[in-house]
Amino acid sequence: MDLFELEVSEMKVLDSKFVQDFIKMADDGYKQGWHERNGGNLSYRLKKGEVDAIRSRLYQDTPWQPIGTDVPGLAGEFFLVTGTGKYFRNIAVDPEACLAIIEVDDQGKNYRIRWGLVEGGNPTSELPTHLMNHEVKKKLTNGKHRVIYHAHTTNTIALTFVLPLTDEVFTRELWEMATECPVVFPEGVGVIGWMVPGGREIAVETSKLMEKYNAVIWAHHGMFCSGETFDLTFGLMHTIEKSAEILIKVLSMVPQKRQTINPDDFRKLEKGFNISLPERFLYEK
Repeated sequence: MDLFELEVSEMKVLDSKFVQDFIKMADDGYKQGWHERNGGNLSYRLKKGEVDAIRSRLYQDTPWQPIGTDVPGLAGEFFLVTGTGKYFRNIAVDPEACLAIIEVDDQGKNYRIRWGLVEGGNPTSELPTHLMNHEVKKKLTNGKHRVIYHAHTTNTIALTFVLPLTDEVFTRELWEMATECPVVFPEGVGVIGWMVPGGREIAVETSKLMEKYNAVIWAHHGMFCSGETFDLTFGLMHTIEKSAEILIKVLSMVPQKRQTINPDDFRKLEKGFNISLPERFLYEK
């Protein structure tokens, strides 16, 4: 492939709607203040039609590299991912340098870069965590979930220093801060104590919680969300982070809440919005 062909192919890839939506979501997250320096990562599992539309424009014969874990449920899949060490603030400016399209091999053990990272580099250091959780959510949702997003959400991180690190406490406190919260994430949120990021251990623990939740909070680190679309995934994280911000403001004014949404109120919400809220979160305080 000569230089002219390479430039044309990259422009074609960049013109794809899924790439444009990916870039917009990354930029939205940066503008929220969730991505200092090279913090955070984002990945998207491409649809067959999206792959077919750009297949002839992808790199050929790039080397296979180990994923670091086995994801047989993702064999042959293509993903658009952020690069390790890349700054979210630069994605909208130079996406070809900051992003990569990768292909998973037919056994789910290795990947290769098929587009992007034109200045060198590798996919996000959290790739094992992303792919393990993509595999879980693909199976649980019959392929509907395609987006995995990790960000350093300021207020949510702050709460991990003062609240007990349990699913029950975090879910209930976040639900109480805004009426929309149990509607947006009725299954609740999962919480993991501090772990070294980027390795298989945190990937395994997160994937266990992703069998029950669409959002997992990493103590003293950030949040990890899954969703069907860019809008739904960003909206989930945004809602949780706003709820955390409200809770911090409330606790900064008074040692405890004077009034709040109580368990019976949540049960009324269940009926009004036709949702199901796990009773274990509706405990009496």
